[in-house]
Amino acid sequence: MSSKIMLKPKGKNTKRAAAADEEDGAVVVVGKFVKEWGTWTAKKAKVITHYGFIPLVIIIGMNSEPKPSLSQLLSPV
Repeated sequence: MSSKIMLKPKGKNTKRAAAADEEDGAVVVVGKFVKEWGTWTAKKAKVITHYGFIPLVIIIGMNSEPKPSLSQLLSPV
């Protein structure tokens, strides 16, 4: 049978190992926070793009030269 390797240090280095475990835990928490924040931001950006694209095109079209009326912008011809 294979023997298991113990990763926990014994002796005087236990305080250093505990500090390293706390740092690893902090890194995991920060990583999770960044992932959740990125997901939240992507969802909000998707909604803003979905509902804001056509109004943006209309506003840009109304500010171009020659100045079309709103009915000219919305008509397919």
